[in-house]
Amino acid sequence: MHRSNDRPVDRSKTAGADFLQLDPREAPAGGLADWLARRLRQAIGDGRLPVGSRLPATRVLAADLRVSRGVVTDAYRRLTEEGRIAGRGRGGTVVVDPLAPEPAPAPAPAPTPAPSAPIPAPTRAAAAQSPPRPRPEPPPGPPFDGSPFDGTPVPASFDALRTAPARINLAPGVPDLAAFPRTAWLRAERAVLRDLAAHDFGYGDPRGTPALRRAVADWLARNRGIRADPGEILVVAGAAQALALAGEVLRADGLDVVAVEDPGSLGTRQHLGHRITATPPVPVDAEGVRVDALRATGARAVLLTPAHQFPTGVVLGGARRRALLQWAAEGGLVIEDDYDAEHRYDRPPVPALRGVLPERVLYLGSVSKLLAPALRTGWMLAPARYRDRLVDAKRLSDLGNAALPQLVLARLMESGALERHLRLLRTRHRRRRDAMIAAIGARLPGAVVHGEAAGLHLMLTFPAGLSCTDTELATAALAHGVKVHPLSWHARLPHPPGLVLGYAAGAPGEIEEGVAVLGRLLREAGPPLRG
Repeated sequence: MHRSNDRPVDRSKTAGADFLQLDPREAPAGGLADWLARRLRQAIGDGRLPVGSRLPATRVLAADLRVSRGVVTDAYRRLTEEGRIAGRGRGGTVVVDPLAPEPAPAPAPAPTPAPSAPIPAPTRAAAAQSPPRPRPEPPPGPPFDGSPFDGTPVPASFDALRTAPARINLAPGVPDLAAFPRTAWLRAERAVLRDLAAHDFGYGDPRGTPALRRAVADWLARNRGIRADPGEILVVAGAAQALALAGEVLRADGLDVVAVEDPGSLGTRQHLGHRITATPPVPVDAEGVRVDALRATGARAVLLTPAHQFPTGVVLGGARRRALLQWAAEGGLVIEDDYDAEHRYDRPPVPALRGVLPERVLYLGSVSKLLAPALRTGWMLAPARYRDRLVDAKRLSDLGNAALPQLVLARLMESGALERHLRLLRTRHRRRRDAMIAAIGARLPGAVVHGEAAGLHLMLTFPAGLSCTDTELATAALAHGVKVHPLSWHARLPHPPGLVLGYAAGAPGEIEEGVAVLGRLLREAGPPLRG
């Protein structure tokens, strides 16, 4: 609970504001800051507060509402962290980003569960705490049966979950998007445009701009222990395109079976599987991928996340690393997805495998978890025998990434702005991770937390005897406005039920509320969750 909400408020006097017709009597007891932040968020979303609108000074609005100034300050802080408003000094606090409208908490009929569903419809008391939300509209075409979690997950399931309306997004995969360095980006973009020659606006090198390839080479040397010549780097549209290009080239080379970690990222497996014939699962334990099981598959290639395994969060142990490198030296190929290695809090950095055995490792990296997925910018370092064919595949795919964002990113990397941004993110992400761990301890007793030392997400596993499946829990959570991933999405081998929860993109208050919804749903589903 926020301190600003602890102070008792005298509501016996008439209180309210002409600004947005705010009436604090609508707020639940102890939830003034939550209520005010929600009302402001809705007004920004539906256009009542367009970009450039100035909000009242905190002391003025607090006086109008007859609440403590801390309540207004707390609400403004939350919207500032979300990127919706910003302080402008003497210019006051203004709206800076028009976001999609937040659904109004209008009553909606709860979906009727199937007779065998173990999670009952929300009780009247639960509905009062978390108003029902309309079910997301399914995208056109099969396979999609009304919920992203129905049946075997397919690429459309991710699209459906991303676009589904929800109050709180705890799905993994994105950093703190509100922290995107807009000012630094605009400054770099102006500098790039000022120096750009006319011919630079033409078709460029499909491998990427020389400036970005140099900057990436320097970044990898400083941060990931990889020494690479800029000529070895291929700039791609994120890890998704990297996997598509790699799958195309490997299959043409006769390598059409690539083993994958289990549990492991469903999304990366789907991207790779679109080009590759088979992706046999290899179990992961507390030391990382089991190399003995990898050998047993007979696969000549494997896709791994060794620095921070998704979703378990484990680091590939020393003995396993040596065994894996031995397997690769005997003719195997490691596809190393280094998706979020920069985000670490309670452990030292782990060097990339590519730095040890470059001719047996195809390395993937991107800025999706460092800046924003919307940039669609990443890079590949491939063994020499695949390099030219990957460049050809990239050329025939799209002639190369857009040059202007590459040049801006290169300037951010060279200037040190990207590293400063990373330091900021680590502080914010750590605070949100701590909030999620504390909320899990209070609301989900018995749940086991995995992977808290690094990354942007936590994996939870539940004890035996859970009275619902993790997909049923995720479905019920979505109906209550909270997005999560069921662990079963990412596992094909037998595994305890669980959830994968992202904490980077939400403010601590939203995280706490989302976990509270999960706890309430589990309590309603059956006996209390205990270890």
